[in-house]
Amino acid sequence: MSAQPDTESLLLTADRDGVLTVTLNRPRAGNALSLAMLHALQAVWERTAADRSTRVVVLAGAGPVFCAGHDLRELAAHPRSPAFTRELITTCNRMILAMTALPQPVIARVHGVATAAGCQLVAAADLAVASTEAKFATPGVNVGTWCATPMVALSRAVARKHAMRFLLTGALQDANTALRIGLVNEVVPAEQLDAAVNALAGEIAAKSPFVIGLGKNAFYRQLEFGLADAYEYAAEVAARNCTAEDAAEGVAAFIEKRAPRWKGR
Repeated sequence: MSAQPDTESLLLTADRDGVLTVTLNRPRAGNALSLAMLHALQAVWERTAADRSTRVVVLAGAGPVFCAGHDLRELAAHPRSPAFTRELITTCNRMILAMTALPQPVIARVHGVATAAGCQLVAAADLAVASTEAKFATPGVNVGTWCATPMVALSRAVARKHAMRFLLTGALQDANTALRIGLVNEVVPAEQLDAAVNALAGEIAAKSPFVIGLGKNAFYRQLEFGLADAYEYAAEVAARNCTAEDAAEGVAAFIEKRAPRWKGR
């Protein structure tokens, strides 16, 4: 296992058995997403997208907080500046879209509070595992702002009325509520969080990386279509999938009752 600081230690990265762990590393600031942090994440996603050795990404946070959202001190340094706000939000949007476009699934490892854009990270991740100590909120409404971009990810991750409760009240919701409404996949005691994340990441990393990348991309694309168009697109995906070497290997391995040897193509 290797671990090293990335982009002046704003992020820490560690590789192990095809799983890349990316840790937000501003613990004293609640891992707030400063403009520099957003650029650092964007750079990691761009590198990871081209890295065939990485099968799964785990997104974590250092210190007691997973992510407190955007850096309010940085925003306060640019009072009533539409230009800076637009730059910050556009950069964040680009980073979230790059994370979604990764061929590798992203698992959010949520050990503590995830608020505003931090809650957005959880909602935008492909999967999320939370500690019983985790809490979630979109609290912008409490300080005179609307969590507009977290709204986009949240409204696509949970049912409409659950999303509106988050956005209208700004109240902290506990991990079991997040599980009940589908914001996270699993809730475990704090001491079991790493084991649960590792087990999920390992299970996915053992699959064909070609099929996982194809399937992840197809999942998000078909959501944009109407029902008939979604089925037509899914048929095209299936036809493309059946010509892949990993599809032939998977079928052969099943028939021969052995473990498949994936080639990633």
